[in-house]
Amino acid sequence: MRPLAITCAAVLTVLAGWLAVPQTAEAYPFWAQENYAVPREATGRIVCANCHLAAKPTKVEVPQSVLPDSVFKLKVEIPYDLNTQQVLGDGSRGGLNVGAVVVLPEGFKIAPADRISEELKEEVGNTYFLPYSDTQENIVLVGPLPGEQYQEIVFPVLAPDPGQDKSVAFGKYQIHVGGNRGRGQVYPTGQASNNTVYNATVTGTVTDVEPQAAGGYQVTIQADAGNTVTETIPAGPELLVAEGDVVEAGKPLTTNPNVGGFGQMDAEIVLQSPNRIKGLVAFLAAVMLTQIMLVLKKKQVEKVQAAGMTM
Repeated sequence: MRPLAITCAAVLTVLAGWLAVPQTAEAYPFWAQENYAVPREATGRIVCANCHLAAKPTKVEVPQSVLPDSVFKLKVEIPYDLNTQQVLGDGSRGGLNVGAVVVLPEGFKIAPADRISEELKEEVGNTYFLPYSDTQENIVLVGPLPGEQYQEIVFPVLAPDPGQDKSVAFGKYQIHVGGNRGRGQVYPTGQASNNTVYNATVTGTVTDVEPQAAGGYQVTIQADAGNTVTETIPAGPELLVAEGDVVEAGKPLTTNPNVGGFGQMDAEIVLQSPNRIKGLVAFLAAVMLTQIMLVLKKKQVEKVQAAGMTM
């Protein structure tokens, strides 16, 4: 699984062109792949929320029902203000990138190219779909992608055929979708990125604010308890305090530069049996025929009654 993740990460880097700085906590769903056996926790939360702490809306469109061995379109919408710029790893500003995680039911997977219609291919574009692992083709990762071009991501999904795969049955299934825009506030290692607010760890007085050559500041606080604490602020967040200011533990030393966030949504889909549809059509046809026969019988009775009254 490791070689696969590294190879796909390189491909995504070429496609997006956003990895000028390593470990930038951007919208990289494959980091979940590197750190979690499955992307959905027992609570139902998708693990991307562990690094992307702000909540933002994500929408999903999926058919109500599909037939076995058919290809259908699943569309994920990741909306945000396109005029918004985020803090990058070096402290500069740039556009937001997006990523998505789709947890399909067992047996469902991304459709092979020869099964996708030309119309659907146009909607999908050059999007690269990465399976979560060799044994989890039903879990799909996408991103990072430039958000200006990918407010909507279309997934071409192939439904399984219970006639060929006995582990799949007709019925209702759940789909779990996570969509992210922008960089995270925490790296998978637990370290804070430069895309978050930095708070004072002690109560005291700021005695020194020293700009750093690589950007950011070192803020020295003389704590009320008598000790001296140095807070390191990376390039990105704007400093809110100055020398001589009194600060409280837990209160912000910087602004919060984060403009992105993560959202997840669940949807339902029915794997419909063709025989059930045929049975339904036959039942509706029988009902319609019965209604027509009743109407014709009624008219026939009315004619007999009318003829009897004229005699």
